[in-house]
Amino acid sequence: MKRVLLHGVFWLVYLLQDTVLQFVWVAPALKNIPENAQFWMAFEAAVAALVPKLIFTYFILYFAIPRMLQGTIKLFYVIGQVAAAFLITIILYRFIFAYYINPVIYSGVLKARSIFHVLSVLLAVMDIGFASGIAITVKLLRIQLAAREREKNLLKEKLEAELKFLRHQTNPHFLFNTLNNIYALARKRSEHTADVVMRLSKLLRFILYESKSNLITVADELKILDDYIELEKMRYERLTIHFERDIDDNTQKIAPLLLLPFVENAFKHGASESRFDSFIRIKVALQQGRLTFSVVNTKENHDSAEIRDNIGLGNVRRQLELMYRDFELQLQNEPTTFSVRLFINLTSYAQV
Repeated sequence: MKRVLLHGVFWLVYLLQDTVLQFVWVAPALKNIPENAQFWMAFEAAVAALVPKLIFTYFILYFAIPRMLQGTIKLFYVIGQVAAAFLITIILYRFIFAYYINPVIYSGVLKARSIFHVLSVLLAVMDIGFASGIAITVKLLRIQLAAREREKNLLKEKLEAELKFLRHQTNPHFLFNTLNNIYALARKRSEHTADVVMRLSKLLRFILYESKSNLITVADELKILDDYIELEKMRYERLTIHFERDIDDNTQKIAPLLLLPFVENAFKHGASESRFDSFIRIKVALQQGRLTFSVVNTKENHDSAEIRDNIGLGNVRRQLELMYRDFELQLQNEPTTFSVRLFINLTSYAQV
């Protein structure tokens, strides 16, 4: 219905402007006829001349263009069919002028010309070409805009699927690490095993339900870090953990589970591989929507080689690329420490 209405409005506007042109064009030859009568004669002539234009235009819109886009027929044949249709339209147009508009509507007042008079044919070409050209241009623009919208939606769906995949890949990675911790405690017959399982169930509840949201509060994200740190601390006796916070707004929104993998990484490749006293230093600062997060952990392998992202860090980096326009992630590998510094402008979140 909307399409029919738009087409009707388009042709009505065109008909009115064509009526005005007809009125101005033939007015000198109709001096003895009242202007209101001249206008209605011009309107009738414009309506009659509109018929071949409609036929040709809709032939192009609903026959030629779809075939070209679908590739169901060779372009050469389509061009030939359009040319033949245009020629037939010109002949029909000239017949209408020669046998109806001039002798009937204008009562033979206008100078009679042969059907194939050169000037008259050129005027027909211009008149038909102008009307159909505007309609075809509008149609092609709509097709192009629709194609861009489809492309945009497909890209959005692709990015959403990739983001879901990354999150789902990170969650098993977290679960795998935590189950290793539980396994180690169980082998030691530690009294903390039951507590660890309980804390793990709380974390999994959050991952299954809360993390499905596009955004959560910074307070919720930090609570997950607290729970995870408490869970891990049960395993280590010679580990010192410092967690410093400077938050101006705990209700500020952040994408879920962005910070956890960095803390996981500090435990897995720092504390779990250390035989002596070790430390993990975590600092979170949030001021006016700008988040700075850093994690520094000790390590004993004295390896300062080029850093290669593991599954957790690589996934977080890609999630940041998908969700935030303004961020910076720095990893530094020193002989005795490994550090992560993350800056995010939380106001630059881009809805995928």
